[in-house]
Amino acid sequence: MDTIIVAFERDQLAQKVRDILETGGVGKCVICRSGTQLRRTLVAQQVYCVVCGCHLSDGMAEWLCEDLPPVCSMLMIGPKHQLDLCASRDVVKMETPISKEEMLMTVRLLLQFGHRVERLLRPHRSAAEQDLVEQAKDLLIKHKGMTEEEAHHSLQKRSMDAGCRMPQAARQVIAEWKARGGM
Repeated sequence: MDTIIVAFERDQLAQKVRDILETGGVGKCVICRSGTQLRRTLVAQQVYCVVCGCHLSDGMAEWLCEDLPPVCSMLMIGPKHQLDLCASRDVVKMETPISKEEMLMTVRLLLQFGHRVERLLRPHRSAAEQDLVEQAKDLLIKHKGMTEEEAHHSLQKRSMDAGCRMPQAARQVIAEWKARGGM
């Protein structure tokens, strides 16, 4: 379940938003009252969405936008005249009054966006690393009689057991085969 930061100056409003999001099944909420508290929470756990008012106890919520990780979006909720003061294009704004359904739908979309951005930012294998993995799989297929799927799972398991990435596990397989007189 995703963690969502709910940051409002007034506790009553923060609790109301938290209740809507948690009973709507969107995620687990952490309430913050200040930008400092919000920053500490961002360091402590993975967060994909911040739902906040325009002001926090220690300043404008908009100032926090630069501190958010790339996978985290900010949804600012407030009256139109306050939202108009926010110049950041990175902030999603919703004018009050707002329906529960609108809030739930918007937060769900922001969470999905965060997950997609995370997948795009995740490191991918280089062509050389992919070649190593393929070589190791070929060795397992030819010399151990495994299917392609079994060879892949074998490398995955070795990678997880050793706490390393698959290309490193592939290097180990190739090195062991060479040490036994292969090639």
